[in-house]
Amino acid sequence: MKIGIMQPYFMPYIGYWQLINAVDKFVILDDVNYIMRGYINRNSILLNGKPYRFTIPIEKASQNKRIMETKLNFTSEAKQNFLLTIAGAYKKAPYYESVMPLIEDIVNNPESDLTAFIRYSLEKIMQYLNIQTEILLSSGIEKDPGLKGEERIIEICKRLGADTYINPCGGRKLYHADAFEKEHMQLFFLDTQSDCIVYKQAQQDFVGNLSVIDILMCNGIKEIQSFLERYELNA
Repeated sequence: MKIGIMQPYFMPYIGYWQLINAVDKFVILDDVNYIMRGYINRNSILLNGKPYRFTIPIEKASQNKRIMETKLNFTSEAKQNFLLTIAGAYKKAPYYESVMPLIEDIVNNPESDLTAFIRYSLEKIMQYLNIQTEILLSSGIEKDPGLKGEERIIEICKRLGADTYINPCGGRKLYHADAFEKEHMQLFFLDTQSDCIVYKQAQQDFVGNLSVIDILMCNGIKEIQSFLERYELNA
């Protein structure tokens, strides 16, 4: 059983989707503190040929609140403005006609709970890309609430019967193979082969590490599915 665990990100980069696709169960880590100025509620698209940072508004954002306690302040007007920005940026993109209704469905979700809103967005894009991974919430998994960091992750993996835990490459300083081996699990880090994920955008020079919105607008389903496999698992 392969497990991946990450905080909920809205419209995240390709590595996030590679992780979801690489595991049997993906756990949304929602019972930890909200991270200010992180990627939970923001990312980047291409607008007029340059990276543009978008943000979905949070109601009284605070790092003293858990993600599961965090609410959106995404008004109808703000949603409409966001969709107009996306339309302006990608109306000439090759897959705009098929992808824009998906983006509209996600953004117009009336859910005000941040975790539920992002979970819905993940599951809708997973359906579009035919990703079969099961999505769970860490808040719904019984565990010792006093555990932090690596111990919390190991506990979640144990509860789910994991024999393998996969983490994005940025976690190499946080997680240690020997700690997982003691619990009869293997630890791997997912390294995206970024040089192998290049595609035609509106401008001549390719810009990587953007929101999945850019990938969806510029590529067909089969091509994106091939991107999902362009990574290495390293100890």
